[in-house]
Amino acid sequence: MFEQNQKEIESLMQSNAEFRSLYQRHRELDGKVRDAEIGVLPMDSVTLLNMKKEKLHAKDKLIHMWESSAAVAY
Repeated sequence: MFEQNQKEIESLMQSNAEFRSLYQRHRELDGKVRDAEIGVLPMDSVTLLNMKKEKLHAKDKLIHMWESSAAVAY
């Protein structure tokens, strides 16, 4: 996520603790979801669905925070 804007993301992570925490949580969820989908991490379908929802919510919030910071910068 945000790979094409890595410098801006790193700057935002350094200046915004909430963004940094949410970004790290999103990455953690991404790894767990991927592991569950390939069968490495045993997980029931309800838990997997809830993790996917949380991951999507985190991504939406990260995008909103990033766009807000970009609008302020310009």
